Amino acid sequence: MAPSFSTPMKFMSFTILLLTIAIMISQSNGDQVAKPNQSQTTLVFYLQAVASGPDATSVAVIGVNGKVWSSTTFGTIFVVDDPVHVGSSITSQQVGRAQGLITAAALDGSNVHVALSVVFNNGQYGGSTIELQGISRQREKYREVSIVSGTGKFRYARGFASFETVSSNPATAHSVVRMTLNLLM
Repeated sequence: MAPSFSTPMKFMSFTILLLTIAIMISQSNGDQVAKPNQSQTTLVFYLQAVASGPDATSVAVIGVNGKVWSSTTFGTIFVVDDPVHVGSSITSQQVGRAQGLITAAALDGSNVHVALSVVFNNGQYGGSTIELQGISRQREKYREVSIVSGTGKFRYARGFASFETVSSNPATAHSVVRMTLNLLM
């Protein structure tokens, strides 16, 4: 004969189960909450992107056979190595490079998936990186992706990066993009 439990015993067992689950969830979400020794930092830099020509910093490397490879053609993958400057002028101090992949990820051409490392090679952040990942809604002036990690001075960083096109010259395929990094470290 199987043991039977009284209603109060069932209720207590269920309550203990719920409390255990709640504690496990709160511990796993503990990393989501700012800790007392963490700080919020906002950094602003400018990407100098060149989409064509001998000095291109963004190049389509593969796409769907029989289709034009472009940032609005689903399946096109670009390799990116954009210089990162402290100001919007190409002559302002360069502090690093944004290196990685951009993939046209929406069938209608509206979104690209961004996987970039901001690699700092001089200045106070030299030797450190910030890792960006997410969908960028390229038809919008203001776009956001996640900051998922970092190295060096940005170890354990998280937050979000916003991109806003400051200028774009179709004749030279040169764009300047303001990159605002909102970090929690």
